[in-house]
Amino acid sequence: MTSITADPPPARASHRLRALVELLSSMRFAIALLTVICIASVIGTVLKQHEPLPNYVNQFGPFWAALFLAIRLNTVYSAWWFLLILAFLVVSTSLCIARNTPKILADLRSYKENIRENALLAFHHRAEGPVDGTPEEQARRMGQALVQGGWKVRLQQRGEGWMVAARIGGLHKIGYLAAHSAIVLVCLGGLLDGDLIVRAQMLLGGKKPYAGGGLIADVPASSRLPTSNPTFRGNLMVAEGSQSSSAILNQSDGILVQELPFSIELKKFIVDFYSTGMPKLFASDIVIHDRDTGEAIPARVEVNHPVSHRGVEIYQSSFDDGGSAVTLQAVPLDGSGHTFQVQGNIGGATELTRGQGDAAQKMTLEFTGLRVFNVENLAGGTDTRKVDLRSELEAQIGAADKTATKKNLRNVGPSISYKLRDASGQAREFNNYMLPVDLGDGVPVFLLGMRDSQADNLRYMRIPADENGSMDGFLRLRAALADPAMRDAAVRAYASEATDPTRPDLAKTLAASTGRALALFAGADTAPGQARGGLQAVSDFIDHNVPEADRARAGEVLVRILNGALFELAQQSRLKAGLAPLKRDDRTQAFMTQAVLALSDSFAYPVPMAFELKDFKQVQASVFQVTRSPGHYVVYFGCALLILGVFSMLYVRERRLWIWLRPADGGSLARMALSSNRKLIDVDREFERIRGRLLGDKQ
Repeated sequence: MTSITADPPPARASHRLRALVELLSSMRFAIALLTVICIASVIGTVLKQHEPLPNYVNQFGPFWAALFLAIRLNTVYSAWWFLLILAFLVVSTSLCIARNTPKILADLRSYKENIRENALLAFHHRAEGPVDGTPEEQARRMGQALVQGGWKVRLQQRGEGWMVAARIGGLHKIGYLAAHSAIVLVCLGGLLDGDLIVRAQMLLGGKKPYAGGGLIADVPASSRLPTSNPTFRGNLMVAEGSQSSSAILNQSDGILVQELPFSIELKKFIVDFYSTGMPKLFASDIVIHDRDTGEAIPARVEVNHPVSHRGVEIYQSSFDDGGSAVTLQAVPLDGSGHTFQVQGNIGGATELTRGQGDAAQKMTLEFTGLRVFNVENLAGGTDTRKVDLRSELEAQIGAADKTATKKNLRNVGPSISYKLRDASGQAREFNNYMLPVDLGDGVPVFLLGMRDSQADNLRYMRIPADENGSMDGFLRLRAALADPAMRDAAVRAYASEATDPTRPDLAKTLAASTGRALALFAGADTAPGQARGGLQAVSDFIDHNVPEADRARAGEVLVRILNGALFELAQQSRLKAGLAPLKRDDRTQAFMTQAVLALSDSFAYPVPMAFELKDFKQVQASVFQVTRSPGHYVVYFGCALLILGVFSMLYVRERRLWIWLRPADGGSLARMALSSNRKLIDVDREFERIRGRLLGDKQ
C-alpha cells in the first residue's frame, strides 16, 4: 500500500513564497498594475486636482464630491493607493529583472555549440554543400570570415568533425534588461520627486497640514518643513519690493510651509504684450539672498528659463496682484446721486454701513483683484430693438465678450474685482471695467459683472456712456424713471408728439396706454408674483393679460410705445439738468437702445450700487514654483535606458549561426543553419550572403 503524507509546514511556506514571487514577477501582474495606473492617470487628467471642496460639490453634487474625497480622486498622484501601486510596480519589475537577468547573461555567454548535427535540418534557413580542405582548415577559415563580419565565434572539435558556432546581435537581450530597468528607475524617480517623502515626514515625523487662516508667520512648526527636506514642489508669491523665503505646499486638507535656504527679493516684474494686448513675455528681475553666506545674487527668471540655486529650481509660474492701491466710487443705480469714494488695497477689506440706527445694514467690501489689461473679443454687434423679449434678454446678458461674429481681440483697459459680503457671511462677486467699451453697437458701454459664486459665469449689465463718456446720462434717466411727475411729463410729451393735434381722444387713449407701460417698466404697477420692473415686468403683464395668439403683436406695440416714452423721459431729464436735448440721430438711437436694456437689467441687479474704478497704483507680484527634485536625474537616466532598450528590442536582431564540417571525398561537407528572433526578408538576404561567402557555389 502507498501512503500520502502532507508537506511539512516549512515546505508549504516555501511553496507559497515561490508562488507569491512568481505572481509578483509575472507579466500579467505588471500589465494589470500598468492598466490601473493608466486609468488613474486619465482620471487625474480629466478631473481637476487639488480644487476646493465647494467646486466639486457644485459640479458633481454632494454624494460624488464626498466619494471623490474619500478615495482621493481629487489628489490622484499623491493618493496612498496610487503610490502603493507604483511601489508594487517597482517590486514586480525588479523581481522580473532578478529572475531573468541570470538567464539572459548565461544565454549571452553561450554559443550553443553542442547542438546536434541532425538538429540543423530542422531550421528554416539551412544549406549544405562540399567545400575544399579539411574540416579544421575550413572551420578556421569560416570562423575568421565571420569574425571580420562582426560575429562572435567559437570552434569545437568533435572527433574528425568541427562545429563553428557564431552569434551576433546580443544587444537585443540587453535591451530587454534596459527597458525593464528604465521602468524601475522612472517609477523610483517619480516616487522620490512626488509626495512620498513629504508624506513620510507627516507619518513618521509628526508633520501635519495647517488648515487655518492668517499670515505665514502664524503657521506652527508642526506644519513647517525644514530646509534639509530632500524633495519638494511648492509655490512662492513675492510682491515688488519685498522678499520671501517660505513656499506653500498645497495638501488636500490644508497647507505645509517649506522653508528655503535663501530668500527671493522681487525687484521688478516685467510683462510684454502683443499688439492685441495678449501677453507674450513674463519675467522677473530678482535677487537671491543666501542665508548661510549672506551673498546677494541678481538673476532673471523667465518662462521656460528657470534659475537654480543650492539645488532648488526657481520657475516663473504666473503673476498676481501684490496689494495695489485702488480708489472706488460708489454709483447708486437708482440715480439718486449719493456717491462716495472708498480707498483700499487688493487683498484688503473695508466696512460699509447702509442706513442708520437699528435698521442699519453692515456689509464688507473686499478688494479681490485688479487687472490692468483685459483682452476681449469685440467683433460685431447686436440688434437690441427686437421685440422677442425673452431671447433678446438672454442674448444681451452674459459674458462681457459675448458676440456672434468673428474674433477681434483688443485690450479694453483695467477692471476691478470685489466682493460684497453681508452680515451672515454670504458674498457676491463683482467685476467692473474702468472705461467704457465699444462692442460695436454704436455706443460704448460700461460693463458691470456679477455672480453669486465662483462656480457661476459672470453676467454683465451694459450701461451706455453719454456724450461725455460717463454714466451720468444713464443715471439721470434712471432717476427720472423713478419720479412719477417726470414719467407723467414724458407720457404727455410722447402722446402729443405721436398723435394728430385734432384728435385729443386718441392722444388721451395713447397717454393712458403709455403711462401703464411706463409704470410697468418702472416697477410702479406690477402685480404680485410678477417681476418688479424692466422688460420682464412688461413680458409678464402680456403673458397674464393677452391671449397667446395676440402676444407677439401686443409685445411689439408695447415695446415701441415704451421706447418712445423713454426717449421723451431722457429729454425731460436733460431739460431738468439744464442740458441741450438729444439729437435724433444714430448715436442717440444706439444710446437709447442700450439704455432700455440697462434700465431693465438694473431691476435685477442684486445690490443698489456699483463701485466704479476711479484710480489705482499697481503693485505686481510674481508667483514662482520652487522645486528640489533630485529624482529627475534618475528619471533622465531611466528615459535614456528606455530609449536604448526600445531601440535594441525593435531594431537589433539576434542571429545565431552553426556550421558542421565533416570529412568527405576530396574535402569536407558543410551543413549550415541560421536562427533569428525575427522572421524578416532581411534575414533571408543575410543568410544568402553568408551562404555564398562561406560555401560558394559548391552545393
